[in-house]
Amino acid sequence: MTEPIVHTDDREKAAGKKLPYNLRERKVADAPYRKVIRAELADELYDKILDIVVARKKYKDPCYSAKELAKDLHTNPRYLSAVINSRFGKNYSCLLNEYRIKEALRLLLDKRYAERSIEEIGAMAGFANRQSFYAAFYRNVGETPKKYRTRNERKNYR
Repeated sequence: MTEPIVHTDDREKAAGKKLPYNLRERKVADAPYRKVIRAELADELYDKILDIVVARKKYKDPCYSAKELAKDLHTNPRYLSAVINSRFGKNYSCLLNEYRIKEALRLLLDKRYAERSIEEIGAMAGFANRQSFYAAFYRNVGETPKKYRTRNERKNYR
């Protein structure tokens, strides 16, 4: 699938600055389960995951869990997790947050939602609370939602 929009600045890490919102550096591991997934079934599940999560916009539901997705796909959560990790290169939460961030970026720049608060935008995009929205946004975009909105509002009014 697509890579995250922008990563946090590596210079901040090198300079020894503490990352905001309790973010931790991502660890990449080669998991053995990736070798036991049947390719045909994984490809079929990949398409179904995209249909449910993206086309039906289930990412907007903050309560939609991996367990519920597995139930909808008639598979078990462990196998679903393995497919998501192997096909998307990320876990379930990161996958949903990627689409939520894309939605939030769109909403933050949409003039129809200019009067909405940052917290309302986060909720509309599918985040359960302010903290998870800010942390995911910063992790993917490299700045806070407020700073992103302010910076882009200034661009639009020039």
